[in-house]
Amino acid sequence: MRSIATLLTLVTLTGALSPDAMAIGQIDPFDTRKITPPRPQLFPTEDGTYTPCQAPPAGTIYSVLEVVDLALCRNPKTQEVWANARAQAAQVGVAQSAFLPNLDGTLNAGRVHTRDENTNLRSASLTLSWLLYDFGARTANLENARQLLSAAASTLDSTVQSIFLAALQSYYNAQAARAAVIAAKESEKASLESLTAAEVRYRVGTGTPADRLQAQTAWSQATLNRIKAEGIVKIAMGTLANVMGLDASQPLKLADIPEITPSVAYERDIDALIAEARQRRPDLKAAEAQLKAAQAGVDYTRTSGLPTLSLSAGPAWIDSGNITGNESAIGLTLTLPLFSGFSTNYQVRSAQAKTEVAGAQRDNVNLQIALDVWSAYQSLTTATQAIKTSTDLLVSAEQSERVALGRYKAGVGNILDVLNAQSALAGARLQRIQATLDWHVFRASLAKAVGLLDASLLNPAAGTTAQ
Repeated sequence: MRSIATLLTLVTLTGALSPDAMAIGQIDPFDTRKITPPRPQLFPTEDGTYTPCQAPPAGTIYSVLEVVDLALCRNPKTQEVWANARAQAAQVGVAQSAFLPNLDGTLNAGRVHTRDENTNLRSASLTLSWLLYDFGARTANLENARQLLSAAASTLDSTVQSIFLAALQSYYNAQAARAAVIAAKESEKASLESLTAAEVRYRVGTGTPADRLQAQTAWSQATLNRIKAEGIVKIAMGTLANVMGLDASQPLKLADIPEITPSVAYERDIDALIAEARQRRPDLKAAEAQLKAAQAGVDYTRTSGLPTLSLSAGPAWIDSGNITGNESAIGLTLTLPLFSGFSTNYQVRSAQAKTEVAGAQRDNVNLQIALDVWSAYQSLTTATQAIKTSTDLLVSAEQSERVALGRYKAGVGNILDVLNAQSALAGARLQRIQATLDWHVFRASLAKAVGLLDASLLNPAAGTTAQ
């Protein structure tokens, strides 16, 4: 009975160590937490701890920092890829566990009924099994898991940069929409002033009904443009709230963007930028890790068809009524796969083809990086030039509108000149707004294309000169 008590104790202990009997994540003998990527956040803490971010209270004025921070820690996409990375880190632990022995306990109880008697049958056993040698299959499987973890971590970085860019785009789109409403109100105000001047001239006999009707039409059109602009800004704010992981109906207040004078600090040799991007881009790192994982998969598949050597040992106890016995055994098992219907051969061929797929995908990302950097660089160069040109255009349009309206009020100009000047001014304001939006977005796009999109880009002085 001492043997059965020992077996019961061991089985109880092994059962207590099962995943179902403990809180998930309490035991980590392979220390996979150290290889698990940290949770996405704008400003990681030094000790690696993280407090789930909460939406600021109502009335908070959001700067670009708060917008990006909320987007990174609340957007479901970042949560998804982070969970995938944690799952893959756990798979590394699974692969490492294959190098350790397995310990299994078995308890059996039964009753045999015959014509003459009833016999109780009881047995217990404890079995240790340990795979000693497998021609490198476990090592290849572990390498595959590690490379897949590397790919998952790089995919997480790539997704974080994509969400980062999407948050910036939505933020600056919302800011541009707000600016467009202000510009529309200014145009509406100027049109009303023209209408007032036309009515004054009509009353004193120096104007015509046609002038007043044209001014009325221009004012109505300006009012309609303002109403449309206000609708667009509501949609833009809803889109921004969505990117931040909030309901689209969540009211937001945005801080004003300071005026900027773009610098040319980004201007570098384009080939050097492409080379840097190929060193930094997380999506290329992910593709390369996927290729290495596929290569390890070929090794694993090839070695899975080779012999294995295992150790097995353990005690057993049997009670069959009149017969009670204890025994123990130890032995080596050599498994020789002789024929599997050619499945191993085709599995190897499949794994090799998957390696070629992963290589082609890596090469495609490598080419795409050059195009991304080239396109973003040229777009930012154009936007930088457009900022200056649109500023000059706005200044001249404002002067032209003032002169035309002044001449009309003085009775020496006509209403068409005023309306044309005001239309040109409204267009110049919108072009200035669009140029500013483009510059901010393309600046972030170039940083992402190179793999440098991080919190440093949100520094108001980065790449700009405050006016």
